[in-house]
Amino acid sequence: MQAFQYPEVYRDETAVLDYHGCKISDPYCWLEDPDSEQTKAFVEAQNKLTVPFLEQCPVRGLFKERMTELYDYPKYSCHFKKGKRYFHFYNTGLQNQRVLYVQDSLDADAKVFLDPNKLSDDGTVALRGYAFSEDGEYFAYGLSSSGSDWVTVKFMKVEGPEDLPDTLERVKFSCMAWTHDGKGMFYNCYPQQDGKSDEAEVLHWKVLQEQNKKKSRCATCSVLKHLFLIFTRWKYEGTETSTNLHQKLHYHVLGTNQSEDILCAEFPDEPKWMGGAEISDDGRYVLLSIREGCDPVNRLWYCDLQTESQGISGILQWVKLIDNFEAEYEYVTNEGTVFTFKTNRHAPNYRLINIDFSDPDESKWKVLIPEHERDVLEWVACVRSSFLVLCYLHDVKNVLQLHDLATGAHLKTFPLEVGSIVGYSGQKKDTEIFYQFTSFLSPGIIYHCDLTKEELEPRVFREVTVKGFDPSVYQTIQVFYPSKDGTKIPMFIIHKKGIKLNGSHPAFLYGYGGFNISITPSYSVSRLIFVRNLGGVLAVANIRGGGEYGETWHKGGILANKQNCFDDFQCAAKYLIKEGYTSPKKLTINGGSNGGLLVAACANQRPDLFGCAIAQVGVMDMLKFHKYTIGHAWTTDYGCSDCKEQFEWLCKVHPCSKGV
Repeated sequence: MQAFQYPEVYRDETAVLDYHGCKISDPYCWLEDPDSEQTKAFVEAQNKLTVPFLEQCPVRGLFKERMTELYDYPKYSCHFKKGKRYFHFYNTGLQNQRVLYVQDSLDADAKVFLDPNKLSDDGTVALRGYAFSEDGEYFAYGLSSSGSDWVTVKFMKVEGPEDLPDTLERVKFSCMAWTHDGKGMFYNCYPQQDGKSDEAEVLHWKVLQEQNKKKSRCATCSVLKHLFLIFTRWKYEGTETSTNLHQKLHYHVLGTNQSEDILCAEFPDEPKWMGGAEISDDGRYVLLSIREGCDPVNRLWYCDLQTESQGISGILQWVKLIDNFEAEYEYVTNEGTVFTFKTNRHAPNYRLINIDFSDPDESKWKVLIPEHERDVLEWVACVRSSFLVLCYLHDVKNVLQLHDLATGAHLKTFPLEVGSIVGYSGQKKDTEIFYQFTSFLSPGIIYHCDLTKEELEPRVFREVTVKGFDPSVYQTIQVFYPSKDGTKIPMFIIHKKGIKLNGSHPAFLYGYGGFNISITPSYSVSRLIFVRNLGGVLAVANIRGGGEYGETWHKGGILANKQNCFDDFQCAAKYLIKEGYTSPKKLTINGGSNGGLLVAACANQRPDLFGCAIAQVGVMDMLKFHKYTIGHAWTTDYGCSDCKEQFEWLCKVHPCSKGV
């Protein structure tokens, strides 16, 4: 391998910051301006070093060819019913964006309803959120360019289909909730702001992808729940730096100009609050979930639309049902004034409770389904009026159950192999459900269950296979290794059957460990190429900070406990080496966003354990991250250097520190 001559990088020795009397040198702070000539020169010099090496890599073309071949398989979403029609997403294989199809029935021919690939020449305009009106006759959809978080919302009439002139701008981290009369939709937008706000800001998709595995009742609800967990990619061209503050909730009346939209909620005294609206199943109530950071906690306000004598004409008459950030409350359904919520209030693994809005005192709350002592309740959906579908996480593997809405009684457990539920559809008014399963070795199986049948047996609706890939040649095992403090940490290991554990194999260790996100089994073409063509070992460590064992697991890896994440990950490496899967020189560690911080910190704390570290779009400056874009929302996991005690934590886990 050729020796690299890295370019000299300017250090500004005069850049010194004062944190609570502690002087911190910040010699590269000039790189915070992505548009300066100095930064552009730095990027150009780095590219001159990197690009020729990549272009001369002898196996690069072969891997691209094989990856293209293996990734060229059909990709389907679950079917979902809206009004009298069925819809589903489909990608033929190598399309840039998946296409939305419509069918009059499950047996009818599928027709293209919306193809985002036709909206740009390079395929970089993507569908970002969508919502159908209650009767399924109107469709609102968000579009983003080049991965930007900023979204433009368009509208269509489903019959035809027919494009409508309505357009919404300045939309970001937004809900999309139609009132049941089909007259309009609630959404979020930001005011015009000073500073650099580039429309080409690149979103780090990994977090959203992982969160969307935890499907609620529809795609919109899933985005609502996790609108904070979005991280941005640092990029020389097109980088937003100004902070996103003062999000507002508006109501758009179909057929009017955005300038006429009605302001329904704002928080002038709390600029960091973000509030997403959801309409109750009976259409009577608007529920407003307010979040401030990435913690799984929210305030919950509601408005009875029947009390709005003038209709939706201004700030709604919000009733503050939950007016603190002490727990998370997620709406499931309601029967009149009796509302069912999934919550971690006094239940770190979550449970279902009933709250009667006519008598909402906490002492009157009733437990519908108690917290499981070990398994985490990930999501819940109501279907066929009286059933509840519950998805649990048991040792990082999904379990799907059917319960009775009235009593909470368990009715059935659906059969599943070791893997993840990554898609679900079925609303209260539906009589059927679809759910999609995947694993490290299976790209996807979609099941359908007709809940009007007496047996309630799911059938395989669609199964995808990959040409040239035989999953029986490989195996997935799960181990539980001890961390530094003795805590047992789960880890999946995937490799070819029959390999010798002699330390000779290249290994790829992935981790995340933050923001209550559970890293469950998923199918990855690139990783399988590594396992198949390089004889590699893939390992996924479910370290603390995630949600694999509920809020207790999450809190075990945040704030003052952040070092636990790094210890857990380093002990995963030690296990792989000790058991003969690999050796330090052949071990690569990888993570993105919060996982990028993980990799950078571990590489600096224990460089002897790893031969290669790939830190993607990492949160690297732990003292200043909160000053940019949506970074202020991450302080719930990391802390903030503005606080002296938290500054001391952050100094210890900062990637530039050697740790404790």
